[in-house]
Amino acid sequence: MKKILLIRFSSIGDIVLTTPVIRCLKNQLGAEIHFLTKRPFLPLLEANPHLDKIFTIENKIVEVLPILKSEHYDYIIDLHKNLRSFQVQWALHSKTFSFDKLNFEKWLLVNFRINRLPKIHIVDRYFQATKPIDVVNDGQGLDYYFPKNFNGKLPAQGIKYIAIAIGAAHQTKRLPTKKIIELCKKSTLPVQLLGGSDEANEGEQISKDAGNHVTNYCGKLSLHESAKIIQHAHLVITHDSGMMHIAAAFQKEIVSIWGSTVTDFGMTPYYGDQLNKNQTFQVEGLSCRPCTKIGFAKCPKGHFRCMVDQDTNAIVQIHRNVQRL
Repeated sequence: MKKILLIRFSSIGDIVLTTPVIRCLKNQLGAEIHFLTKRPFLPLLEANPHLDKIFTIENKIVEVLPILKSEHYDYIIDLHKNLRSFQVQWALHSKTFSFDKLNFEKWLLVNFRINRLPKIHIVDRYFQATKPIDVVNDGQGLDYYFPKNFNGKLPAQGIKYIAIAIGAAHQTKRLPTKKIIELCKKSTLPVQLLGGSDEANEGEQISKDAGNHVTNYCGKLSLHESAKIIQHAHLVITHDSGMMHIAAAFQKEIVSIWGSTVTDFGMTPYYGDQLNKNQTFQVEGLSCRPCTKIGFAKCPKGHFRCMVDQDTNAIVQIHRNVQRL
């Protein structure tokens, strides 16, 4: 039996996007699969039945190098490609496969609006790393697993509602608060707001100003509890964020809203060979997009048109169409 180490340190969405690779390595090779990540992201992986061992770090690779060396891996699949993952490669001397991050192509698009990015999703680029060992994408999409004894907060049963994930890693990937309030006010279904502790105050303001049909869960739920809300939602409205990829793992109807980043980067909701249930909203024709491949704390131009100009009426119309399903 082969023994393989996968490396992806962060973040929520990126780790969820590795799950097809984990599944296909296990199912197609029958290999022993280990995963190395940062400790905060352990909940995303610990219930995955295709993983045999998970190693985590707080800050530095030296925390786990002795035990990794003792495993004697046949292969390393590096799905992060940064200094830390290179340190693992150098220390273990195992045959390593990786993928093209397309950083130069992204730089061209951000800085010169020259688009040489291939029309290929990040999941399929991850699978470039497994091609040398004859592992291919099975087309079954993403996975999300709950712990066997999960007993966290569950959504009300039998009630149609919309989940709106108001957070994102960077401010320029998020709708302004007043736009989210506007969106919530127009909703004809109950709304569940999702976000972390950083969005708690914003969630309170939105629920207060938008109406009694809006419930604020920001900062009140664990990652798995938020995932349960998403799993049972009739529709998920989300920014380019980890919650978007969790929603895709559950094959949910999604409205994805894009600001400073663009879909050309290959990070859209991924459904594999299943029906694409995502509706993308981005303000077309802005010469300043994309201004970054990741995000900024504020709009470099000061006008933030990529989010201020989002059409909430059109978004709500999508939600009304889905409501009829």
